[in-house]
Amino acid sequence: MPRGHVWRVNALIGTAHFLSHFYVLCLPPLFLAWKTAFDVSYSQLGLTVALMSATTAILQTPVGFLVDRYGARYFLISGTLLMSLSITAMGYATDYWQIVLCSILSGVGNSVIHPSDYAILSGSIPKERMGKAFAFHTFNGNVGFALAPPVMALLMTGFGWRSAAITVGLLGVPTVAAIILQSRILVDQAKPPPQPANEILSGRQLLTSRVMLGFFAFFMFSAMAGAGIQSWLITVLHAVHGIDIAVASSALTGYMVGGTAGVLVGGYFVDRPNIRLLPFIAVLAFSAASLLVLADLLRMPDFFLIATLFTAGICMGASRTPRDMMVRDAAPAGQIGKVFGFVSAGLPFGQALTPVPFGFLIDHGRPEWVLLLAAGLVVISVFCAGAARSVAAQQAAAPAAAQ
Repeated sequence: MPRGHVWRVNALIGTAHFLSHFYVLCLPPLFLAWKTAFDVSYSQLGLTVALMSATTAILQTPVGFLVDRYGARYFLISGTLLMSLSITAMGYATDYWQIVLCSILSGVGNSVIHPSDYAILSGSIPKERMGKAFAFHTFNGNVGFALAPPVMALLMTGFGWRSAAITVGLLGVPTVAAIILQSRILVDQAKPPPQPANEILSGRQLLTSRVMLGFFAFFMFSAMAGAGIQSWLITVLHAVHGIDIAVASSALTGYMVGGTAGVLVGGYFVDRPNIRLLPFIAVLAFSAASLLVLADLLRMPDFFLIATLFTAGICMGASRTPRDMMVRDAAPAGQIGKVFGFVSAGLPFGQALTPVPFGFLIDHGRPEWVLLLAAGLVVISVFCAGAARSVAAQQAAAPAAAQ
């Protein structure tokens, strides 16, 4: 397959993934303007993001079933368009309930992204370039998160909140047009070969199998660790070691930048011949956990602290592409949509679990436990991945042994 063809597929899918992340974090910069415009509380404002994320998490798996049955392209097109028009409509809202409705609709649109993207990438990209394609996909999502707040702040300063919402919302329209015009290059996942009825797992049986529950737990525990670090790293470094807020903020930025860059590093190594995914992830995860423990226990000079957390971020980021590849390898042919819809729902679920209990620890004078527990969660996630990978390998070997 020509390299240009691969990059066109990556650009189309990556842009849709960029928008799905961008639209989630384009809401918080609007909160102060909405508070004045609609006379609502901060908890009501937070509800908009919560509803968008919860809707996405709940619908991802059912949408994955539909993607596997009817194909991914139409869902990708309709979901991206729904996200775009929902954010655009927020710019015309005259009451708070309209913002809530648009948030839910945007979450519905967002729910198609992971099942559709992975189904199309699996069918459109050669196996020897799959790691880089998955890495580019994740990288684009991270960039969407990073750019949303400053872009929204800039647009709001220059044009007001309504024009800002309308402008970023309409960004999805040319993306949808490009996907439609070039849809011929977006090849869906391969359909499974005919099998005897007694050898075919139902969708529910597949997703409740030990393999998929193990990968769900892998996603969930790693997301719990990441959310705890992102939410409380600045507070912990200041409370435990008395580090200046500006330096602690730079350390968090270093961690986030390292995580984004690490995704591309992981994609490069995953495509190398004879790579062993589970040992690769284990080395990265244990390295990240060790660096987090060092940052928690040792009072380092500012530069070394930032460098340590930047390296921890690289290790965490580099583990994401092999994680996705292991899930893809374990997914039966023609069922990638439901598998990724299910296991990736572990991400928002995990992100919701740790900020509050970690905050509780800080409130009760135990800030030093936060990074230690985050490191422990990273290690637990590796054991979940190892268990899932082991069961998947046993299941793959069983038919061959029976012949």
